[in-house]
Amino acid sequence: MVGLKVGPIFYKIGTGDFLHNFFSSIAYNLEDNNWGEKFPFIMKELYTKELSVEDIPEAVKEINLIREMFKEYAPNCVIWDIENLEKRPPWGDDIAGRITSLSNYFYTSDGEDLFETFLKALDTAAKVKKVLTIKSL
Repeated sequence: MVGLKVGPIFYKIGTGDFLHNFFSSIAYNLEDNNWGEKFPFIMKELYTKELSVEDIPEAVKEINLIREMFKEYAPNCVIWDIENLEKRPPWGDDIAGRITSLSNYFYTSDGEDLFETFLKALDTAAKVKKVLTIKSL
C-alpha cells in the first residue's frame, strides 16, 4: 500500500503500480515523455523525494491543471508503465461507465478520486506546515 504522508497522517492510494500508472500517464500524455518537464513539483519533487511546504501552492496549481488537461484524454490513453508502453492495467478496458476521460479515471483503493486525495493531502500539509511525501506501508 502506498499513499501520501503528512506528518503522522497517511492518505491511502493503492498499489505502487497504480500510483506509477498515474505519474506515467502524466509524463507520457502531458509532458511529451519528459518526466517533470511541465509539472516539476508533482513529478520531480513529490515523486522522487518530498514536497516542501513552500512548494505546496505550485503543486496545487499543477494538480488542478493536470486534472483539467486530462479531460481531453480518453480512458484508453492511460499509460500503465512508461518504461513498458505495452503493459496494460490489470482490469484492461473493463472500467466503470462513469469514467469518461483520464480526469476521472484514477480512484484510490478506497474508491476516492485520486485528484481529490492529492488536494486533501496538499491542503493538510499546508495547514500543518509539514512536507508531503509518498510512502509505502
